[in-house]
Amino acid sequence: MHPEELKYTKSHEWVRVEDGEAVVGITYHAQEQLGDITYIELPEVGRTVAAGETLGTVESVKAVADLFAPVSGEVVAVNEEAAAAPEIVNQDPYGRGWLVRLKLSKPEELETLLSAQEYEQTIKEE
Repeated sequence: MHPEELKYTKSHEWVRVEDGEAVVGITYHAQEQLGDITYIELPEVGRTVAAGETLGTVESVKAVADLFAPVSGEVVAVNEEAAAAPEIVNQDPYGRGWLVRLKLSKPEELETLLSAQEYEQTIKEE
């Protein structure tokens, strides 16, 4: 259910590494729990964040959830398409629904993230 090539956080973010950058989004499970996403607040490009820091928020008809940085780095891009049409995150959370690109400042932090199997176990324990 969750792509094997991605890394995950207990707070339901996913990470895909491309050319030294971490592409970040929320998991299928997270968007399913939130329901219809109505608004996404994303960080400014150029902002530096530490792992665990709040990057923005994802609002739905049910709740508002924080988006956390799974790794440290500089925000190099945000998904303006998803901000303008938040339903994209519900429709394609692992593709067009990505939210932020971070230039990795501490690549070793990737080792602390969960595999797909570990993430699925985390969901079962919730």
